[in-house]
Amino acid sequence: MPVYSVSEISGALKRTIEQAYGYVRVRGEISGCKRHGSGHIYLALKDMDAVIDAVCWRGTAGRLKVDPADGIEVIATGRLTTFPGRSKYQMVIEQMELAGEGALLKLLEDRKRKLSAEGLFAAERKRALPYLPTVIGVITSPTGAVIRDILHRLNERFPRHVLIWPVAVQGDSAAEQVARAIDGFNRIVPGGPVPRPDLLIVARGGGSLEDLMAFNEEIVVRAAAASKIPLISAVGHETDTTLIDFASDRRAPTPTAAAEMAVPVRLDLLTEVRSLGGRLDAASIRLVEERRLRLDGLARGLPDPVRLIEAAEQRLDDRAERLKLSIGALLRDRAARVATAGAQLKHPRQQIAEHERHLAGAAARLRPALDRTMERAGERVALVGDRLRAVPMLPALDRRFQDLTALGNRLDAAARRDGEARGERLQRLTQVLESLSPFKVLERGYAVVEDRAGQPLGAGAIEPGMALTLRFHDATVAARAEGAAAGLGDGNPPAPKPVRKPKPTEERQPTLF
Repeated sequence: MPVYSVSEISGALKRTIEQAYGYVRVRGEISGCKRHGSGHIYLALKDMDAVIDAVCWRGTAGRLKVDPADGIEVIATGRLTTFPGRSKYQMVIEQMELAGEGALLKLLEDRKRKLSAEGLFAAERKRALPYLPTVIGVITSPTGAVIRDILHRLNERFPRHVLIWPVAVQGDSAAEQVARAIDGFNRIVPGGPVPRPDLLIVARGGGSLEDLMAFNEEIVVRAAAASKIPLISAVGHETDTTLIDFASDRRAPTPTAAAEMAVPVRLDLLTEVRSLGGRLDAASIRLVEERRLRLDGLARGLPDPVRLIEAAEQRLDDRAERLKLSIGALLRDRAARVATAGAQLKHPRQQIAEHERHLAGAAARLRPALDRTMERAGERVALVGDRLRAVPMLPALDRRFQDLTALGNRLDAAARRDGEARGERLQRLTQVLESLSPFKVLERGYAVVEDRAGQPLGAGAIEPGMALTLRFHDATVAARAEGAAAGLGDGNPPAPKPVRKPKPTEERQPTLF
């Protein structure tokens, strides 16, 4: 029997195993899965009775359909080999897929729990769909029955502009294409050559859980949640549920139902518009009729404008008549007051004469008083002189004489000042009297109407043919009334005939009457 070295026997075993099991498929549950910093994945596949180590090199790990994790039952495809350094065998994995529907459901449940924890399925993230989108973007296969059903339903309900982004809805590249399509529609600039959709529909027909796995991929779910355009997911039949349904803004049970959610029925809108238009017309007619009835009621409650105007005109005529009468009465009252005041006033010449007499009397009384004062002073001086004759008093007498002379001068000056002050006061009183004199009024062109007896007359006392005297400031003129007195505002009275002024008579004391 030949003797083998350790290396020889290890190499022989390696060759034997690799030749016998160059391509195998192994089903088992993943355990102890670790991703090394180099990118390689190390794990173990186990079942109820055995465990086999496995490795997935970095270049293959990025292409796996399933993200390896502990507890997942998978079917690994690869080859068996040995690791002489540790005297153990292992499987080099080249492909990996989930083993059975239970494993898929567990994977989906874990992924759903993870994405939900990130808030991608939160209700507050969902946006309302536009009521009538102008452009609709559809992400689906361009050759299946799904796109035909969607287009047919849209044209039947409300034709819209549809943009189709063709993608694979099944297979290894389907998830990446769907995510790129969602992101591509969101990148379209509004107002550009390609219209930006107002609504997106991601659609696929029914299938098994494995067929719909592309819409459960994390990349697709994140793209749907990040979409700025409202999105409807319509994947599979009504009983099928994928993770994109939780991230979309609205889930449709079928692609046809998605088209129904996207647009309203045009005929229903037209019918509703016609109904609302009819209701609006009827409401407008009722409103106009109600306002007309209300206006009629208010008009019946208002007084007649013609009667209001007639009453106002009557009040105006009454006020005008009363105004005419009040003006005449006011003038007569003022004339009577002027006549009374004139009767109480003295003529300036008379007042001047009285003041002159008063001044002359004061001067006449002043001179004898001055003489008597001088005489008494002389007597006192003589008496003092007799008593002091023996004493030489010439200097004292000289001073007394000087004082007496000064007193006489001061008395004369005081008399002159008193006379001047009285004259100035008399002049001021004369000016005030002249300003208040009724003759000043006559100098401004007015005249006083008197009868032949010299009594002043009002307009109501004048009768036709009555002899009158018109007193002006410088003369009197005889006149005769030709008609009855007319109120103010009745028209211009006839111009009086010119009366020739008589020759002035001898000057006499004028009087107001």
